[in-house]
Amino acid sequence: MHREVSVSEVAARPTAVVAATTTWAEFPRLWQPALDEVWACLRAGGITRGCRNIMLYRDDVPNVEIGVELTVPCPLTGRVVASQLPAARVATTVHIGSYAELDAAHRAVLAWCAAKGLRTTGTRWEIYGPHDPAESWTEICYELA
Repeated sequence: MHREVSVSEVAARPTAVVAATTTWAEFPRLWQPALDEVWACLRAGGITRGCRNIMLYRDDVPNVEIGVELTVPCPLTGRVVASQLPAARVATTVHIGSYAELDAAHRAVLAWCAAKGLRTTGTRWEIYGPHDPAESWTEICYELA
């Protein structure tokens, strides 16, 4: 499948997240409870929608942040902390379809960067669109060195 990849400058965006150091084997069991914790915190603060889910991978350990773009101020509690998606020059693509195919979209961005002679820093993130399978999309960004 051909994927369009482009380079752009993105501004920092505030997030509310649960940060963790994990393994790739453990990550699939970690992300949903962490995201549920973030949404419980937001609901307690009166926010029930309008914040897109995000996953920020700071490196390949992986050190991850699981949460949402925070579009309005909200008191954060428990393990939920304020963070941000980085301001950066990024290579990005939009994946449309099943989350099971996200890995192919990541590989496509990395292959495109390699073909263009662009180096990535290791920091990358996903911003998730609607959860309706008919309209599902995920923006994938790789920070460029």
